[in-house]
Amino acid sequence: MEQLSENERYLKAKARMEQIKGFYWHLFTYILIIPILGVVNYLTTDFPWVIFPALGWGIGLAIHWFAIFMRHSMFGKQWEERKIREFMQEDEDQQRQLYQ
Repeated sequence: MEQLSENERYLKAKARMEQIKGFYWHLFTYILIIPILGVVNYLTTDFPWVIFPALGWGIGLAIHWFAIFMRHSMFGKQWEERKIREFMQEDEDQQRQLYQ
């Protein structure tokens, strides 16, 4: 396992913070723009076209959320290390069963 210097850890944490901040700006603009589009839709036509940008942008927002908050917990270094230990333990258990 590689050791990071204080400066490298700071830069990594700052990059992570920028990713999170980017997600919240994305969420903020969604919350601001979709209702405006809803009002425009209500005032201009009977067809509820606002659902298309709301769904499309909402899917993009969900993907952005997953990329920022779930990717690191599901497939990050800690997950890799945990799976490696799990596979090593399974192999060790199989070896014990073979030689008993």
